[in-house]
Amino acid sequence: MHAESQIREPLILGNKTYRNITDDIIAPIEGKATRLWYILFTIACITFAWGIGCLAYTIGVGIGAWGSNNGVDWAWDITNFVWWIGIGHAGTLISAVLLLFRQKWRMAINRSAEAMTIFAVCCAAIFVLLHTGRPWLDYMLFPLPNQFGSLWPNFNSPLLWDVFAVSTYFSVSVVFWYIGLVPDFAMIRDRVVNPVAKKIYSIASFGWGGNVRHWSRFEEVSLVLAGLSTPLVFSVHSIVSFDFATSIVPGWHTTIFPPYFVSGAVFSGFAMVLTLMLVVRKAYKLEAYITVKHVEYMNIVIIVTGSIVGVAYLTELFVAWYSGVEWEQYAFLNRATGPLAWSYWIMMTCNVISPQLFWFKKLRTNLVFTFILSIVVNIGMWFERFVIIVPTLCRTYLPSTWNTYTPSFIDVGIFVGTIGMFFVFFLLYSRTFPVIAQAELKSILKASGEAQKKEAAHHAHH
Repeated sequence: MHAESQIREPLILGNKTYRNITDDIIAPIEGKATRLWYILFTIACITFAWGIGCLAYTIGVGIGAWGSNNGVDWAWDITNFVWWIGIGHAGTLISAVLLLFRQKWRMAINRSAEAMTIFAVCCAAIFVLLHTGRPWLDYMLFPLPNQFGSLWPNFNSPLLWDVFAVSTYFSVSVVFWYIGLVPDFAMIRDRVVNPVAKKIYSIASFGWGGNVRHWSRFEEVSLVLAGLSTPLVFSVHSIVSFDFATSIVPGWHTTIFPPYFVSGAVFSGFAMVLTLMLVVRKAYKLEAYITVKHVEYMNIVIIVTGSIVGVAYLTELFVAWYSGVEWEQYAFLNRATGPLAWSYWIMMTCNVISPQLFWFKKLRTNLVFTFILSIVVNIGMWFERFVIIVPTLCRTYLPSTWNTYTPSFIDVGIFVGTIGMFFVFFLLYSRTFPVIAQAELKSILKASGEAQKKEAAHHAHH
């Protein structure tokens, strides 16, 4: 009797052997880059350069170059920071949480998701470093008592916790991603002809031999790291939400923020993984490994987290009404009907209504539709952060301080620049590292490959 049911669809399509898997996954590294790759890379480089120019201008002139003003002192910079950190969440979730739950379908997507986490945190870090206004004084965030005498950072401030949470998150993600790459580096080392590349990959693979002892240690370490990074998935975005929740601004001061930010982060993260994986799948001809089944599983995660986010929005409205606090009620009324109401309705449409379309199997297995919706979700999640920050600060307690906010071209430039930076990193990564963890895929070939499934079904018949 087989442990796995015969009904499940195979995770690896086509009559693949172990050798085929190696060939398919190493192809983008061994071969020459396509013209499309060069076009995308050029566009990404230009936007990245533009972003660097805008950053340089900001450092030269000061934060006054941004659209932020006395009323709205937090604006695009924090919106973008929270958005990027959120996008980074799917990587750790796919790798760690799904590893602990023994989900085999994560094997095809975990590598790219982890790389994405690292790049997204780098993009977020730009905003953290710059929104303090004078980045060369950022060392004051660290407790260096002797140098400052009585000056000590405020340990009650969630902004300080952010520094520690995000840096821990980043370092654990890098270690996790790198350890997963070791067997793949060894595989490339054994195939590459160029002596320089061979040397680099052999250093990178730490003399991996692929014997049983190596594998058992590898799996132990992966499990320990998964156990360490699972709490990080929840803590990092909870702490980001405390940046708002610990203030007394109406519309922010709610206890629902931590779980609601975490589910929103997973939601936007999975959408970004889909955006990237659908492109990678087409560009590198990996249709046999990233199947419609994978896309469907990810869409189901999007339905669940999107619905949680929707419930959170409605809870906020309900609490504002039920509490009888008129300021809280006004904050939400202003979001929905005030001067920036359009952003509120974009957020509602993209985040609450659009994911519900995935309940239809035809739509959640349609790749073009999924690709479009994944972009829509990320636009919606960006607007969610914008709606939380800007309309709330435009209309606070004192009507004489009410004002509006318009982003300057420097704001836009820095944001577009980080998107360029993200894609520069991702495109380079996809040409130097295997996009899929081939060793892990091979481990599920026996149980979940198409040819192997047929054979098992054939045996079960007789």
